[in-house]
Amino acid sequence: MQSELARDAASPAQFPSDGLPEVAVLGRSNVGKSSLVNALLGRRKLARTSARPGKTRRIHFYRVDGNLYLVDLPGYGYAAVSKREQGTWRPLVESYLRGERQPLQGAILIVDIRRGPEREERDLLDWLDAERIPVVLALTKSDKLSRDQAARRRSELCAELGLEASQVAAVSGRTGSGLAALAEWIRDWTGIALRRPDGRTFDDSS
Repeated sequence: MQSELARDAASPAQFPSDGLPEVAVLGRSNVGKSSLVNALLGRRKLARTSARPGKTRRIHFYRVDGNLYLVDLPGYGYAAVSKREQGTWRPLVESYLRGERQPLQGAILIVDIRRGPEREERDLLDWLDAERIPVVLALTKSDKLSRDQAARRRSELCAELGLEASQVAAVSGRTGSGLAALAEWIRDWTGIALRRPDGRTFDDSS
């Protein structure tokens, strides 16, 4: 796949207007959104990562093979910036996530599997539901748990949040586990199949 940072938007006027389908990636600061975007796109440094929470302060539109955008939104909570600066993000993010944005096909909410969703994530799930934006949950950093622990944690959160098993996946940007589920969500929303660096789709088992 060919991928590039196509837009680095600080205002709605800078959002793409070409109508290509978009999938938003959301999550708490430092939860691993950028690492997961890199893993999905087979690029190590396309989306910038940082040990300092709050590095993503604009909306980053990554164009994939000229027919899809993965959209990395600013993180929230614990960002190492002033409250005033954080306050400038909310109108920007909400202006993007309003349900009337036609290209937006769905949202992937990234949550640390060890911590689970806290108030901000739960509020965001409710807000996306009110906006009628399809949302799924990617439980990242699953490599920090054993396979059995990750599976049990996933089942617990499905029950707790009232989500179907098909809406929740345990993933790891470091090992690549669970990426097939993310690729399947994106394909279901957009009809576009992401491919690994060797050209195989994420559904290929060989």
